[in-house]
Amino acid sequence: MTGRGRETRSLLTGWSLHLPGIEEFDGAPPEKAATVLGRKGLLYKEPATRLALCAVHRALGFEPGHRVSGPIETGTAVVACSNLGNVETVAKVTRAVEAEGGRGVSVLDAPNVSPNVVASTVALWFGFGGPNLMLCSGSTAGQAGLRMASLLLRSGRATRVVLVGAEPEDEIASILHDGPLRSGSACVLLEPWREKTGSVVVDVDPGEAEAPPRRTVGSGGFDVKERWGDFSGAHGVVELALAAHLAVAEGEGRVGIGPHRPDGRPAVSVAVTEPVGGAETNPRTGPNA
Repeated sequence: MTGRGRETRSLLTGWSLHLPGIEEFDGAPPEKAATVLGRKGLLYKEPATRLALCAVHRALGFEPGHRVSGPIETGTAVVACSNLGNVETVAKVTRAVEAEGGRGVSVLDAPNVSPNVVASTVALWFGFGGPNLMLCSGSTAGQAGLRMASLLLRSGRATRVVLVGAEPEDEIASILHDGPLRSGSACVLLEPWREKTGSVVVDVDPGEAEAPPRRTVGSGGFDVKERWGDFSGAHGVVELALAAHLAVAEGEGRVGIGPHRPDGRPAVSVAVTEPVGGAETNPRTGPNA
C-alpha cells in the first residue's frame, strides 16, 4: 500500500486492447467481429458496440466464439465510455423519419438510437445484472468512467466493474469529432481492493477534478493520441489498459498516467504488487486470461 488512501485503490483483474490496425494490439474490425464473438447475435449491432463486445470478450479471457451461459451476474456492473458510438444510426433514423415518417424506421435500428446502447448490449451479451452506465462526457469520458467504477466498488453497489471504452470511425462520427478519429476499444476489469489479494492494482487520486489536456503513459512518456490517434471517449480506457500492459507484460512494475502532480505522483497509476496464489498472467489480456 502506498501513501494514498485505501479508498482510491482497486484490484485490476483483467484488461484488453482491441485496436484494429495497430500492430501490437491488433483486433478484428467491426465487420469481422464474428471471428472473436461468433456469428450469432451480431445482426444490426453497430461498429462501436461490436468493438466494445470484442474488448470485453478478450479481457474476460474467452476463446474465440465462446458464448456466456449460466445465471446473471448481479454483482457485475458495466461502465461504458463512448461519445460518438451511435451517431451514424441516429442520423440514419432521423433521415428516414424526415423522408417517410415513423414507418420508414427499421425496428432493428430503433434500439440503437438509445445513447446507452453500448453499455446495455455489453450487459445483455455477457449476463451482467449490476448497475449499467454510459458516459458520453467528451474527451475525458474514460477518466470519468474510472472514477465512476471506483465509486461503485467503494459504495458496495458492485463487486466487479467492467469498464469499457469504444469509438467508431464512420463518416458521421468523424465529422462531429471535428478532426481525425481512431476506431478501437479497450476494457479493464476492476474489483474492490483487499489486503493481500490480487497482484495488480489501480490507484486513483481523488483530488484531481479534471484531467489535464495532455496525458502520457509510463516513464517513457507514451502519448497515445500522438502515436496511435484520438479515441475520443474511449481514450482514457485505452490509456489505462496500456498502463496495465506496460506494468505487467513489459515488466515496468508501476506505470503512471498523466503528468506528475506537485507531490510527485501521477493522477492514475497501475502497479504490480506481490503476486498471490500463483495466478498466471497473459501478457495481452491480464491475469484472467
